[in-house]
This record gives sequence, C-alpha cells and structure tokens, in this order.
Amino acid sequence: MKNLTLKQMRYFEALARHRRFRLAADACAISQPALSMQIKEMEADVGHELFERSARDVKLTAFGETFAVRVREILRAVDELAELARASKNAFLSRLRIGVIPTVAPYLLPTIINDLNRTFEGIEIQIRETQTARLLEELKQGDLDLAIVALPISEPSLTELKLFDEEFVLVRGREDEGKPVPERTTLPKMRLLLLEEGHCFRDQALSFCHVGSSQPREVMEGSSLSTLVQMVSAGIGITLIPEMAVSMETRSAHVSVSHFEAPAPVRSIGMIWRNSTPLSRQLREISEVIRRSTERMRETKSEMQPGKLAATDRPHLR
Repeated sequence: MKNLTLKQMRYFEALARHRRFRLAADACAISQPALSMQIKEMEADVGHELFERSARDVKLTAFGETFAVRVREILRAVDELAELARASKNAFLSRLRIGVIPTVAPYLLPTIINDLNRTFEGIEIQIRETQTARLLEELKQGDLDLAIVALPISEPSLTELKLFDEEFVLVRGREDEGKPVPERTTLPKMRLLLLEEGHCFRDQALSFCHVGSSQPREVMEGSSLSTLVQMVSAGIGITLIPEMAVSMETRSAHVSVSHFEAPAPVRSIGMIWRNSTPLSRQLREISEVIRRSTERMRETKSEMQPGKLAATDRPHLR
C-alpha cells in the first residue's frame, strides 16, 4: 500500500460515512466520477474490496469495516497534528468548530458567538447543530473542536465541563393559566407532546414523567420546540420545554407557562471535547467566556421571571 494517500483515506472515510457517492463527493468537493476512481484505485492498492455497491447506496464490506477503524485513527492523529500546530502559535485559535444540540442552539448561540468574537479578535466560528449522537461521532472523528450538550455523557475519551443547570417548564393552553400544575405521572394522560426520537430532551422529559423509552399511545411528537409550542397553542396538548426557550418560543403563542413544584425536572448543560486534543488550554479559556455569557443571559431572564425555585431544590435528570 505504498501509493495510499491521506486524500484517498479522506475520500474513503467520507463514503463510509455518507454511504452515497453523491453526498461523499459533495463533502469532499470533487466530482462523483473522480471519487469513484479514487476508491477503485484504493481498493486495487489494498487488494480487497472495501464497499458493496448497489443502485441506491454503498456499504462497507467486512474488511472495509476493519479498514475504516484504522483509517479513522490515522485521520484523527493527522488532524491532531494540525491542532498541535494551531495550539503552538502565539496567536489564539483562528478557527473554532462548535457543535450544539437543537434544544440549546437557538437560545444560547447569539450571545455566545458575540462574546467569543469580541474576546478573541479574528476568530472564525463554525457551527454545527444536530443531535447528541451525531455530535459525539463528529467530535471523536475530529470534525468538531467542542460540543455543547446535555450532561452527563460519560464517555472516557471526552472531557466534560458543566456550564449550568436548567429547569424544565410546563406549557399549557392560555385557558389553563392559574390552574394547579398536574402531577408528573398524569402528564402522559394529557396528550403530552414531545420531541421526536433521537433528542436527549425527549428522553429526559419521559424520565421525569416516569414513562419508559418505548413510546406510549398518549405521547405525540414534534420536530422542534417551536413546533411543540405551536401545537399547544392550537389546543392539541401540553408540553415541556427548557427554561431558556420560554421567551423565544412562547412570545407569539396562545399558551401559559408554569413551573413545577420541587422536586422539579432539571438538566445540566456543558461542554465536551476530546481528551487527546492539543487545544485543551484554549478550550478551557473558551469555556470561561461561554460560562460568563450563559450566566449573564440567565441572570437577565431570571430578573424577568420572579418567584423561581432554588437550584438546590431541583433533582438532575440522567
């Protein structure tokens, strides 16, 4: 395999990840025929077929699966060499790749990005918004520098740093304003609206309601918090949303917002990054900026919403 190149390995990894030549070619900024030729040359060089090809997609062969593990290790090591060079420069990071879960991104990113740009002049910030499982995969592959997610992740290869705790609130129709807040176990019987499968916030809400991971008949799904709130406004049911989303998602909806009595549901939001990254020092500096940003933003919102429970009275969702 003397002729195997890093470029070919990146093409291989893209095709293994996307499982379609068109998507992989777009990700690599080359044409489909060029990608196909590079993969064929790679297979000839290693002496094994790496992919099973069909009319719809491609999938790794048994040898290709084993080969992919080693290729990703090599690419990750090469990326970390580049990070080491970035970290050794006198100037701060020129580029920062941040992943964020969808139930955090719209509410925190504007403040965080503004503060990072103001603190680190000239930094280029790239944002990736997707679900936790995908963020973890991209973080481990070296496609992201850090991710902002709900903790704990409990992944030995990743560093976790908590930023803050956040309460969930109950969103009901405007006609229910002032009514007693229902017990957690009765919520699924009230046409509970939740995010679709794959969102960690869905699992946390189900845990609070003492509902198993299998979807009960009474639970209905939405693709975003905004969709859920608008469904409540239309009289379809009730929902839970994180406190940071209240001002943005309920301002134009015909709904009421209630806080649960202690013990209320709470999630922890934090940053994660690879233990092996040479950028750990810079990422910790960045975490302090993000922490101050979130503290300031949450203090401002807290002043607008008096009478809230103390954080120490709120249990954590796992």
